[in-house]
Amino acid sequence: MKATFEHPAEATKTTMTAVALLVAGTFFMENLDATVITPAIPKMALSFAVPPVALNTGVSAYMLTLGIFIPVSGWLANRFGARKVFASAIALFTIASLMCALAPTLSSFVLVRILQGIGGAMMVPVGRLVVLRVTPKERLIQAIATLTWPALVAPVLGPPLGGWLSEHVSWRWIFWLNLPLGIIAFVVALMLVPRTANNRELRFDWTGFVLTSSALFCLLYVADLLGRTNIAWLDALGLSVAGLVLLVFVTRHLKRIAHPMVDLGALKIPTFAVTIWGGSLFRIGVSAVPFLVPVMFQIGFGYDAFKSGALLMAVFAGNLAMKPMTTSILKRFGFRRVLIVNGLLNVTTIAACATIAAGMPLPLVCVILFLSGMTRSMQFTALNTVAFADIAQPAMAAANTLFSAAFQLAMGFGVALAAIAWRIGALVISPTVAPAGQFRIAFLVIAAISLVGVWDSLKLSSRAGEHIT
Repeated sequence: MKATFEHPAEATKTTMTAVALLVAGTFFMENLDATVITPAIPKMALSFAVPPVALNTGVSAYMLTLGIFIPVSGWLANRFGARKVFASAIALFTIASLMCALAPTLSSFVLVRILQGIGGAMMVPVGRLVVLRVTPKERLIQAIATLTWPALVAPVLGPPLGGWLSEHVSWRWIFWLNLPLGIIAFVVALMLVPRTANNRELRFDWTGFVLTSSALFCLLYVADLLGRTNIAWLDALGLSVAGLVLLVFVTRHLKRIAHPMVDLGALKIPTFAVTIWGGSLFRIGVSAVPFLVPVMFQIGFGYDAFKSGALLMAVFAGNLAMKPMTTSILKRFGFRRVLIVNGLLNVTTIAACATIAAGMPLPLVCVILFLSGMTRSMQFTALNTVAFADIAQPAMAAANTLFSAAFQLAMGFGVALAAIAWRIGALVISPTVAPAGQFRIAFLVIAAISLVGVWDSLKLSSRAGEHIT
């Protein structure tokens, strides 16, 4: 069975749901592999006979490759067809996972992680584009809600899963698990994803690709440097300047040519712009929380890794509990009101993490984390849906590419923000005076940045996105 429809109206409700679930599954694989490796680093270092710090290369290679190749995804989908590119990306990601599991040395591991990153860079944006093309506007909220859960769940499940596998089985199982999932996803993609028209005359914007990818590489590498224990401040400063200068040049280039690598036209649409500017600040803030919470439990309160990971599951539970309610809430109150009110609630729950103390009853700790999970889930769905509410189908690929690049950049800077906020806290309150004091300051810093993101939502019309609710 091969789907060949080219218009959302031709897709059945069951098919649209199946495609959304398929793409969500591939999103989960990609997001999980970005986070699951970190707690396995000590075991992997022993296996490769290298210092643990050397494994940073394997982590960075994957994230940086995602940033470099995401800008190409929209062009590939338009040039060769989303179905072909999506299925090929799943195959590449799966094969690279197999090679990661078999890698005998660190150098070979880094090389195949780059291949895996290329697969992920194609798989995630093109997969989202597939869903956007087969889903009519009136069903967009449900579809985006399905696509949102991997970005929420993977950062929470990844670290404890990676730690458990490396401790009790083998770190190589982190990648073995992708094989059956990848094979199933590849077969289902060929069965369900529709064939769409492609433009074989579309030229490749080499200048735009080099400039855009170089800018994203510099900025994502800065995020990686800022997230490390010992920060190379001079390198981070130099790369920051280079990345910003490249952004200026690439912006001028993209506005001048007829068929740019990344079309910036969608930024003129308020509902899309708010998800790029204020939405990025929100994503930076919420991606910092899953990193900071377990570190606070272990370093500040002396909990073991298992207990810290188990408590973080409360965030995961909040994510899932909110999912059935997102559609009805958005339909009842509208996007602008939800983004403002829920955004403020999200800021409040992040700030509430600063009140967590070693003597606080665990049920109360879980309530705070659970509410945090609910608000971040609601905000993710609202932002990711309203982003494409006013985007016409012909412009969907370009908007999706820009959205994916901004999303990847924001998530990368989330860990960097957590590390910087932690250091700021340590400067204000010495760990020798209050072991958990620096974390309280860190959560307040993150909450303040998230609050700035909410301010951007005030620009939206009260009727924003009403045609899809």
